[in-house]
Amino acid sequence: MSRVCDVCGKGTMYGNNVSHAKNHSRRTWFPNLISMRTKIDGTVLKVKICAKCLKSGKIVKHV
Repeated sequence: MSRVCDVCGKGTMYGNNVSHAKNHSRRTWFPNLISMRTKIDGTVLKVKICAKCLKSGKIVKHV
């Protein structure tokens, strides 16, 4: 399953957990993706979009 927004392309980010003793271990941050149905060019499609794109109104839910 791909964890990428279909609208803006936001995906997984990588970085480090840093403990109080400054030990580093790798970790990941996933985008806040929502799977929903929307109407694009007259056809109803199921897309994965991030919450930021949904809130900004780039895509409208199909009822």
